[in-house]
Amino acid sequence: MRLDVAAAAAASTPAAGQAHLPAGQGSSVATAGGGQLQSLMADAMDTLEGRKSDKERVWNKIQKNKPWRKLKNMVHWSPCVVSFRKRYSWVQLAGHAGNFKAGEFGRILKKYCPSEQQCLERLVHDALQPYVPTYYGVAEHDGEAYIQMEDLLSGFDAPSIMDCKMGVRTYLEDELEKARQQPCPRRDMYDKMVAVDPAAPTPEEHAQCGVLKPRYMQWRETLSSTTTLGFRIEGIKKADGTCNTSFKKTRQPEQVMQVFWDFVDGNKRILTSYLERLQEMRGALEQSEFFKVHEVVGSSLLFVHDQTGLAQVWMIDFGKTVPLPEKQTLTHRLPWEEGNREDGYLWGLDNLIAILESMLGE
Repeated sequence: MRLDVAAAAAASTPAAGQAHLPAGQGSSVATAGGGQLQSLMADAMDTLEGRKSDKERVWNKIQKNKPWRKLKNMVHWSPCVVSFRKRYSWVQLAGHAGNFKAGEFGRILKKYCPSEQQCLERLVHDALQPYVPTYYGVAEHDGEAYIQMEDLLSGFDAPSIMDCKMGVRTYLEDELEKARQQPCPRRDMYDKMVAVDPAAPTPEEHAQCGVLKPRYMQWRETLSSTTTLGFRIEGIKKADGTCNTSFKKTRQPEQVMQVFWDFVDGNKRILTSYLERLQEMRGALEQSEFFKVHEVVGSSLLFVHDQTGLAQVWMIDFGKTVPLPEKQTLTHRLPWEEGNREDGYLWGLDNLIAILESMLGE
């Protein structure tokens, strides 16, 4: 409609060097004297300038308001940058700040991590491929290497996002062993422990104002539902921009239920979509050759939905996913005992599915 207005304005404007004169003035110009001719030409030029001004005002207004001008600006500034700035505050929910940059063609860039890059490369041909970000190789940006991956939020309109950390621990067995090799009490970890629970440190730890890293790592997991349910909620970003990361003491199924109800704003249709996706994912995990031979620690499930009812879940974060020794496999459900490398991923997923089923009365 607006382009039609612009065309009409252009059509009504005289061509360059011409003017629409009142009827009869054309013949007068041919016979008039010099003074009359100059006067008539001046009037004609004023008419032309007036018409040009009218056209410019209409065109400027159209330029200002037309939707495709906004689109042009978005393209100029890159849709990825717009997407990243407005929609990627979720990367800060679980300590990811600074790891991501906007990529091209709707992709995002994550700081290069050898283990994550290898995992995404192997997952391309695995049963889990539909449940992880599409991998586009490694790219260089400002002299640094980044992993190119799919923009998981590209199909959503003002999405709400939840980061849910899976498994019964968030540290590798190798990390625990390395920490024991350097038994130095840590003041920073003591301060973190006291800030959460002043009674948590032992008398000895209080006396030295420090705790050993292995002790802190294991204590930290007991606070949330990591040890009780095999997963924990790390953070939520709602469509209105509000963020919440205060779930450290969310341990019981009833508490998790309340968080999910708030997250989906009581929408059972969205909750049902999440449940179906998790059930499908569990089937793929049980069939996955990759999953059988990897210790999956510190990985999250990313829940995303919007007001249209679109809802999806993906597996993300494979920086601590490492291959097992040759011929060793995991059930991902057995209790963890140091040395067996069980991570509890499927046990946690079973519990999460059971909670959503209970919420929906299934």
